[in-house]
Amino acid sequence: MRFVNPVFLVLTAIVPIVGLWWAFLRARREKALAKITLNVPKSKSSGLQMGLVIAGLMLALFAAARPQWGKTTEKTVERSRNVVVAIDVSRSMLAQDVRPNRLERAKADVADLIDSLEGDRCALVAFRRTGVVICPLTTDHGYLRSALEQLTPESAPRGETDLGSAIRAALEALDPAADDHNAIIMISDGGDLRGEALQNAALAAKRKIPIFTVGIGDPKHGAAIPSEDGRSELKFQGQTVKVKLEETALKAISEASKGRYVPLATAGTAETTLGAIYRRFLRQVAAKEQNEEAERAAERYQIFLVPGLVLLIAGAALSKGRFAKKTSVRFTPTPSTNI
Repeated sequence: MRFVNPVFLVLTAIVPIVGLWWAFLRARREKALAKITLNVPKSKSSGLQMGLVIAGLMLALFAAARPQWGKTTEKTVERSRNVVVAIDVSRSMLAQDVRPNRLERAKADVADLIDSLEGDRCALVAFRRTGVVICPLTTDHGYLRSALEQLTPESAPRGETDLGSAIRAALEALDPAADDHNAIIMISDGGDLRGEALQNAALAAKRKIPIFTVGIGDPKHGAAIPSEDGRSELKFQGQTVKVKLEETALKAISEASKGRYVPLATAGTAETTLGAIYRRFLRQVAAKEQNEEAERAAERYQIFLVPGLVLLIAGAALSKGRFAKKTSVRFTPTPSTNI
């Protein structure tokens, strides 16, 4: 047996001591009165009433200590999804055709997505030449935001953008046992389908994990890439390097995985934020019902509380609303002798 509030046990032990002391004082008072009067009526129910009240208080206080013994099994049902957000952090994501640039716009929209997660778990992957898990699946959205804010082009190894590596890293971050409730969001300005991009997208489809590809950037005119020192534009053979949003690969990956391709509008409206996309499309992914059983110590306070209250009520009933009937003292005058 254990007690949640053991301090009440001390009070339980004090009650009979206080009761006995009160009875002692009452008896001494009645004895003193008997010496100065011939008739001191005694209440027949006062002793019973006091016993009921003391027993009731002890049981009530013992119940307040919340005794526990044995085990009880409680079932809880939780509904959740697992989402991996893979963000392209290549230098082309620093192009400013989206304000302030593609990468910062992506990070801002992922922050909006986090607000829509509710109880869903989310992981964060950064990718360039390879994909790197920055934050594993978690419901700690504060930690997720912190990891998101620290994303830079240095968060993943340098090299040409490999979309296949990003998909592989995202798949590895997901639990295969919950694939019906998993999804991947890939945010990029595109790339080619070299390597294992379509192969890994097909593997995601086999595991029933849709990939929602999100294209960011201007698909028509493109934009210049800032140089590493940030003071000029990146040039190749004297010509400014411009990059457009390459949608072909992103569309192919979404189709192969039975997901969906969504271009983010360059102006940025409420309908094209990741939060809106999540609510509109990812909510189609089934929520996992997790039936969890947890063993806990069984609460037994009711066994003591109910009879304790009954005894207190019975004690109150004996005095008809008063704790005890006041003892009335009747003085009998002593006959006087006239001389």
